[in-house]
Amino acid sequence: MDRLRQLRRAKDAMDRDWADPDLDLDAIAAHAGYSRHHFLRAFKEVYGETPGRYLSRRRIERAEDMLRAADLSVTEICMLVGFSSVGTFSSTFKRQTGLTPSEYRTRHVGRGAALIPGCYAMLWAGGFPARGSRDAGEAGGAPDRSRDSPDGSRNSEEAG
Repeated sequence: MDRLRQLRRAKDAMDRDWADPDLDLDAIAAHAGYSRHHFLRAFKEVYGETPGRYLSRRRIERAEDMLRAADLSVTEICMLVGFSSVGTFSSTFKRQTGLTPSEYRTRHVGRGAALIPGCYAMLWAGGFPARGSRDAGEAGGAPDRSRDSPDGSRNSEEAG
């Protein structure tokens, strides 16, 4: 039972942190308290696929959602779902779905609600890069934080 709990902890980490490009086999194995090679064998034995294949599948599923729902480029989606290479993302996507990301979008967009504007999708996915030079340069004083949320992040007024 303890073995299953450890493997489940690692699987939960993949389900939670799927967008983290630094989430690799070593990091996942550490969540389970296993060595890399022992974890690989144990995970495949229990779940029927390797941890790498499971994580890629989860990332591609998220990419499918974004391609259908958000007005973001394929490159932006690639980065948001945790791939660091558009080529790897596209080949993995095609292997799993049978279509390239662009073909998938063409086939599936327009069958539901309007696309979510990219600025909102990016904000939801973690926000925009800090724009320190803009804030610090205003009126020569401290940055205007009147529209910041309590945790210091920008709100949706500035997303557009």
